[in-house]
Order: sequence, then structure tokens, then C-alpha cells
Amino acid sequence: MITAPGAEAVERLDRERVVWLCTLRPDGSPHLTPVWFLYLDGEWWIGTAERNRKVRNIAADPRVSLALPDGDAPVVAEGVASIVRQPFPAAVVDGLRHRYDGWDVTVDGPDGRYVLLRVAVTRWLMAGRAH
Repeated sequence: MITAPGAEAVERLDRERVVWLCTLRPDGSPHLTPVWFLYLDGEWWIGTAERNRKVRNIAADPRVSLALPDGDAPVVAEGVASIVRQPFPAAVVDGLRHRYDGWDVTVDGPDGRYVLLRVAVTRWLMAGRAH
């Protein structure tokens, strides 16, 4: 059963600018990176260059973990990621643009074409309280 995060954790998801994303390399070892994100309607959205390691990892194994960078009030989730190519949902494009000072995920960046990673949460491990 998926338990949604409480109001305090959702407020942090709206406020925080970086989440740590863990994907799995082909050999099963973890690949951990800080990424910009948008949490919208119960899903995580992450913009990244299509050629990045995390995209290749997700194409091979969609299981991921996400954690906000605060050990005192952890927000940690597990989920299944999918790779979304353009056209992107307008609400996500607008949300990322507003959140990250005009960043337009629809325009190619210095590392090439962007994709979105859409993460559906399968389990919340911690939602704002250290145990």
C-alpha cells in the first residue's frame, strides 16, 4: 500500500530545489546524482539530457530511489521511472520553468536533447521523520 507523504513533506517537495536520484547500473551497482525536479500530482518529474547515464540506466531497469538532502527530516521514496520524450506535458514544462528561473526543458541544452523522467512512487520509506 502506498502511503502519501504528509503536509509537511509535501511542503518540502514544493520548496526543495534538489533531490538525490539513485538508478541502477547494468551491473546492479547504484548510480547516485543530484537532480532538479518537480513533484506534481503525486509524481516526480526530472529533466535531464537524453544521453546521460541515468537515462540509460532507467531504460535497462526502471527501479529508482529518491531522497531529499536532509538527514533530520528525511523524505525518501522508491518508484518506477519512465522516459518521456517531447511533447512534454505543459504543466510540467511550466512548473520546471517557474521553479528553475526560466529553464526551458523543451530546448536542447549544452549536453543535447532533454527528456523527462517520470517517477511513479511505489513506496514512501520516510516522509519527514528520522527513525
